[in-house]
Amino acid sequence: MDGDSPVMNWWRDPTRIIAAMSRHRLDGMRHPMTRYLVVLSVLCVPFAAVAVPFEELEFKHGIAFFHDLKYPADFTHFDYLNPDAPKGGKLVLAHPFSFDTLAPMAQGETGAPSGYLYRGDTLIVRGGDEITAFYGRLADGIAVADDRTIVFRIHPQARWDDGVPITADDVVFTFEMRKNELGAGYFFRFIESVEALDERHVAFRIDAPLTHDHVTLIQYIAILPRHYWRDRDPSAHTLEPPVSSGPYRIKEVRAGRYVEYERNLRYWGRDLPINAGRYNFDTVRYEVYRDSTVAREAFRKGLIDMLDEDDIRYWVTGYEGPDLDSGRIRKTRREYGISVGIGIAIILNSQVPRLADRRVRKALALALNYEWINEKLYHGQRTRALSYWPGTILSATGLPSEDEISLLSRFRDALPSALFERPFGYPKTASPTTSKGNLLEARDLLAASGWRVDDGALRDAGGAPFTLELLTLDSDHTRILLPWSAALRQLGIEARIRLADVSQYTNRTRHHEYEVLVQGYGILMPPTLELRSHFHSTSTAREGSRNVVGVSDPVVDFLVEKAEAAETLDQVIAACRALDRVLLWDHYLIPLYAIDQRRTLHWDKFGRPPEPLYRPAYPDGWWYDESKAARLNMER
Repeated sequence: MDGDSPVMNWWRDPTRIIAAMSRHRLDGMRHPMTRYLVVLSVLCVPFAAVAVPFEELEFKHGIAFFHDLKYPADFTHFDYLNPDAPKGGKLVLAHPFSFDTLAPMAQGETGAPSGYLYRGDTLIVRGGDEITAFYGRLADGIAVADDRTIVFRIHPQARWDDGVPITADDVVFTFEMRKNELGAGYFFRFIESVEALDERHVAFRIDAPLTHDHVTLIQYIAILPRHYWRDRDPSAHTLEPPVSSGPYRIKEVRAGRYVEYERNLRYWGRDLPINAGRYNFDTVRYEVYRDSTVAREAFRKGLIDMLDEDDIRYWVTGYEGPDLDSGRIRKTRREYGISVGIGIAIILNSQVPRLADRRVRKALALALNYEWINEKLYHGQRTRALSYWPGTILSATGLPSEDEISLLSRFRDALPSALFERPFGYPKTASPTTSKGNLLEARDLLAASGWRVDDGALRDAGGAPFTLELLTLDSDHTRILLPWSAALRQLGIEARIRLADVSQYTNRTRHHEYEVLVQGYGILMPPTLELRSHFHSTSTAREGSRNVVGVSDPVVDFLVEKAEAAETLDQVIAACRALDRVLLWDHYLIPLYAIDQRRTLHWDKFGRPPEPLYRPAYPDGWWYDESKAARLNMER
């Protein structure tokens, strides 16, 4: 019931829906994480033998990269969970899509909300207060046979809810069932084979040295029961609750309206240290509200207990009244440091000839009045993203460090000299005077790159006008694009907003047939695996590539490869900070606001545990507080 799992939050950004459902690839979502619908389509290929007998392997309770595990083998609970949290009560949440089936491989919007509560456990879980640590869940032991094979040992007590033991064959079966779902998936070609060594041991053979990115992807695969699904179609319509191994079971369901779960008192993993303090509600109910306005009204009336609010307008002014003033409704900001990046950016396709020059891209950035947008549209509550992963240890702040310079010095002649001389930033546009100064600088940059104003239009040496098509899927983005296009007209650039439908947007972005996009640019921490798909030259021309800015640069390739090959956290930091600087100074996109703390409203009847930086237990670590609930009912 982790409300911040990528699968749970893919609906918040429509571009991610398209990416996951239509483009069959992991996309830069606001939570990232949404990308992970495609995790379920991982490719399984013929088995390969493990080089070392698994009896000789050293199995551990977890695995970490770049640092030691924080929690020892005998740990009793995570620090960010309350092992004494009381059990009981009911939690009601909103779900934005209809559904008509409980099938675990249902496509699109048809699957029931929070299906992973009952479908099955994952082999491992990611630690919430460590940057790259994973602990066993379905697996009670993890071993690396060599640098290309990882072996999981299934917990001896692991059971499906019909009492049948969970085995390595279930893991292999799951991959075989998933191999044709939504295609193979580019990011899962690293798995060469999955082999059941015996009933309790399963080996994943990787096509390259094992990294935290590989393990990150493996952790999202929920294992399915072979004995149940081998004679059934897991994609066929059904409202019959399937056999599962999750902490909850389906109590009641009405297709398209609601699904209610009850805590499974016989859940095999209820006493695992990783679960101490989790899954505290006796009942969890998801009500379908396809309209966000209706969902907000339902929350105000107390029909929904918690509501994530992504629209700043409503966060600031939409819940004012006696319930908020008295504290009956609480506003909460939540960390989620595993998913970082830029919430919204204007993407400039550098493969378009007009946008290939760094000076032109900088001129377009100078024409954007961010301070006005933040004040008028976001009530001054957004923070401009001055990094591709702002607010993290990988962000390029200040001047380059010695480690960064050692990576960049060989490319000094190809890089802007300012990169080594001052921190990256944009001139403020808080007043008409500074805004005019930015436009004058932009005009000079355009002139230096060969563009001239003729009869009110900016033209190249051959007389062709400078035009731009601004492609977007979201009508709300016009609030950003209209003032920017007005500023561009002062430079002689004619910018046209194209509001595309889903199919048009999908097809054009898949084939990189656009000039300017408006979308999020999220990424997971640390972003080593995703760097190649986002920025490496090998991904530039590939259909459906996530290299939406079209960067193809030897300097960038070198830094991406250094980050991928890093063996220590310091090496990751140096490579990513250097890469951040190069990308920023090349102005491949115009960043708007950074992904920041989540905004959540809830009725004051819950307790909550301490919040870690990377992966908070929300709402599965919260609990129902009877005294608060009683007081709330009296005050109402």
